[in-house]
Amino acid sequence: MRRSLALIPAAALALGACAMNDGMTGGDAAAVADLTTANGQAVGRATASESNGNIVVSLDARNMPPGVHAVHVHTTGRCDAPGFESAGGHWNPTNAQHGTQNPAGPHAGDMPNVTIAADGSGSGQFTLPAGTLDGMFDADGSAFIVHAGADDLRTDPSGNAGGRIACGVFRRS
Repeated sequence: MRRSLALIPAAALALGACAMNDGMTGGDAAAVADLTTANGQAVGRATASESNGNIVVSLDARNMPPGVHAVHVHTTGRCDAPGFESAGGHWNPTNAQHGTQNPAGPHAGDMPNVTIAADGSGSGQFTLPAGTLDGMFDADGSAFIVHAGADDLRTDPSGNAGGRIACGVFRRS
């Protein structure tokens, strides 16, 4: 009986730690970007938080075209339709070249591709090793972009990822 009672505090401590974790590395999101298409259709959400000196970005997509798509953090917190060019280029505070497979890269906003299923849903969690959330929230903010095609992960400046099909401006949560 004593052995069982001794486990209760340890189990309560473990359950409390699990309750504090919302599924994202580092706890609560510090930034949120609601993603829409050029016609205003809601297609998901990107959240970002800092953890162990990195930025962790999570994506929850819906109603997106199936296939492999590039995703990036872009330099400007604007999402003007139809092409979302107002979001600027990839977030690159260290002046690196594009691509996680480029020896002179990556940009701070470069992430692996995400696969969207036949039902239009997809998700992913990505670690950005450069930059900070404060850096993302510079004078003109930042945006999360989903591109029409896959990123080749090495071609500078954009990975030949195609047009921008969804955009969301990061805002502090």
